[in-house]
Amino acid sequence: MKKITIAIDGYSSTGKSTLAKELAKHLGYIFVDTGAMYRAVTLFALENKFIKQDFFDQKALIENLPNINLEFQFNKDFGFAEMFLNGDNIEKQIRTIQVSSYVSQVATISEVREKLVEQQQEMGKNKGIVMDGRDIGTVVFPNAELKIFMTASAQTRAQRRFDELQSKGDEVTFEEVLKNVQDRDFIDTNRLDSPLKKAEDAIEIDNSNLSRKEQYNIVLEIIQELL
Repeated sequence: MKKITIAIDGYSSTGKSTLAKELAKHLGYIFVDTGAMYRAVTLFALENKFIKQDFFDQKALIENLPNINLEFQFNKDFGFAEMFLNGDNIEKQIRTIQVSSYVSQVATISEVREKLVEQQQEMGKNKGIVMDGRDIGTVVFPNAELKIFMTASAQTRAQRRFDELQSKGDEVTFEEVLKNVQDRDFIDTNRLDSPLKKAEDAIEIDNSNLSRKEQYNIVLEIIQELL
């Protein structure tokens, strides 16, 4: 069976990674969560005090990019690869509201994007990959055989994210999460380098009123037609 490249782009908290993981598992493909890579760089910036409220030393972060080693390591107990930064498992740390609050700012830095896009393209050079992010179908894999663009209302996405954070024990308010979603949308779609936008040949899916299973079945049917 031929292998293809599947690019999944879309707004924050639309379930891109969840869908990508499920598809990759079913197809026996490699799954790459590019958002985790940007979150890892953001965590590095936070830990080194390069970024905080009303302050961002972009020059210091750029200068320290050679000191950032990112790696995905498969966790057989969970069935997916976890993000490692300089040898440390940071999967839990990068999913906090604090990292979410700064990741879109870090992702605007061209040097950061250049470093990560190069790694992402290397990961997918042999196809058989499902990659999700903001610019996969437009920049990383413009020739991907299948491009999906996921969207949903800001209120719906904020509720999903709020419920997820609450289940992990994070103390956040819905208003705080909604503002984070709206702020990220603005930064992601308005940045100069590789802004979030739907590729011309992407299939748009609004999952505001779709269950995870319904969405999965829709995309799987599209994939089966391609294979």
